[in-house]
Amino acid sequence: MTKKSAVLGSIRESNEGELKDRIKRLEEELFQHRLKRFTNQLENTNLIKSARREIARCRTVLAARVHGTETAREKQSQAQDSEAK
Repeated sequence: MTKKSAVLGSIRESNEGELKDRIKRLEEELFQHRLKRFTNQLENTNLIKSARREIARCRTVLAARVHGTETAREKQSQAQDSEAK
């Protein structure tokens, strides 16, 4: 399992409140990274890219849950788990 899929798995397992808190924390981190970049204190500029992508992943999962497509996947995984037992 790659790091990206591990992060996505943890995002999908989170509830709505945890996702909103995560987005808020990531947006604050993104602001701090951008501030450091403009003052030439940020050594790894890839942190900005990774923070933006993780925010997008969280927002995508939230939007999928609003539209009802994410709950279908959760039910399928629960059904597969119950069949495996």
